[in-house]
Amino acid sequence: MKKTAYKVLFLLITLLLNSCFWNTNDDDVINPGFQQQQYEAVTILRTEFENSSQLLPPEPITETGKIYAKGGFLFINQPNKGFHIFDNSYPSAPVNLAFLKVLGSSDLSIKNNVLYINNATDLIAVKPDFTNNTIEITKRISNTFPELAAPNNCCYTNTAENEVVINWTLIE
Repeated sequence: MKKTAYKVLFLLITLLLNSCFWNTNDDDVINPGFQQQQYEAVTILRTEFENSSQLLPPEPITETGKIYAKGGFLFINQPNKGFHIFDNSYPSAPVNLAFLKVLGSSDLSIKNNVLYINNATDLIAVKPDFTNNTIEITKRISNTFPELAAPNNCCYTNTAENEVVINWTLIE
């Protein structure tokens, strides 16, 4: 009986030491040649932020995010900038109608002709009027979402209470 107990104890100690000294987990390996990119927060005063959404003339698409199709329209997100709006009545020849500037945006949903958009930390409800090239923000729910994270989740910012992070820029 004692010999069996010693054998079990010896086996446990061997496994414990083996796990401490011969770890082969790749997550723990440090690559000395790798340097993580650093980003800097782009902030704006909340008062300016809350008045920044607007319907602008069409702009060229420089970067794309999510694409949303609804009722003959295409909404193509330009991450953290806004949405390119196309008349897609004829899918073989879509017409670039406008650019909806919504800082810190990445996604939208549409119900009853109202666009629900993440506006950095806020959720806004927008009614666009393409005949007059205007929008009406019918509702804003502040601080619905967490602060906009850096692209590689490397950085945190100590934003003032009256500021909002709307984007991140790569530090050269």
